[in-house]
Amino acid sequence: MRVRHRRSCARARGFTLMEILVVLAIIGIVTAGVLLSLNLTGRDPPLSTASRRLLALMHYTRDQAELQTRTYGIVFHPNGYQFVVYSVRRNIWRAVSEDDALRKRTLPSGLSFRLVVDARQIVLHSHKHPASLAPQVMIYSDGDLSSFKITIERKSAGRSITIDQSQDGKIVEKPMVVSGS
Repeated sequence: MRVRHRRSCARARGFTLMEILVVLAIIGIVTAGVLLSLNLTGRDPPLSTASRRLLALMHYTRDQAELQTRTYGIVFHPNGYQFVVYSVRRNIWRAVSEDDALRKRTLPSGLSFRLVVDARQIVLHSHKHPASLAPQVMIYSDGDLSSFKITIERKSAGRSITIDQSQDGKIVEKPMVVSGS
């Protein structure tokens, strides 16, 4: 009887290797889930999506300007933008109503714009109904653009993506910048 008692005590003293591995695996999975949910991996899907969308719309608008021989522009607000077209007959800028792809857009929550035009920082105002739709960035009918640098940023996380012109006139997206790292 004493032999059985010693064996049962020996088994109760520690964990098996399999139990330790299972616990470590669970801890690893939970840690990975927390890191992904807190977005500590350096990725910011809403920021990347907003940047890619603006870049694609700028390329699209540039093509439309050349095809239609019309001058387009972009009006930026702190957390949104709108494409406009110049009406030669009425001598005014107006919202693009005939192309739903160029409708007014709002950035996802937490994102905002910084805009530099002709090497000058532009102060963006948040008017719900602006008196004038004069654009800050011009897309001319020959495909040329005014000199600009648009930065979409998430200030709370110190992340930003800049859309700029290369020296050969192409609109390019620069890699995401994470400040403080």
